[in-house]
Amino acid sequence: EERQELEDSKTEMGWGNQIRSYVMHPYKMVKDLRTRHETGNVDAVLDGDIDAFIKSYLLFTAGITDAD
Repeated sequence: EERQELEDSKTEMGWGNQIRSYVMHPYKMVKDLRTRHETGNVDAVLDGDIDAFIKSYLLFTAGITDAD
């Protein structure tokens, strides 16, 4: 029953559900579209350094604005 509730709460992934945008040319930037957190260090993000994005999302869901 709990599993079914979880499955029912999921939405279909589509263009309207984009979470992050990655720009690599002419400049470099990764931006989280939900929290508005961004960084110019695209290579680090692609290598898995997403701690700042996770922190920003956790603060966002708690209703706290990320001051960094």
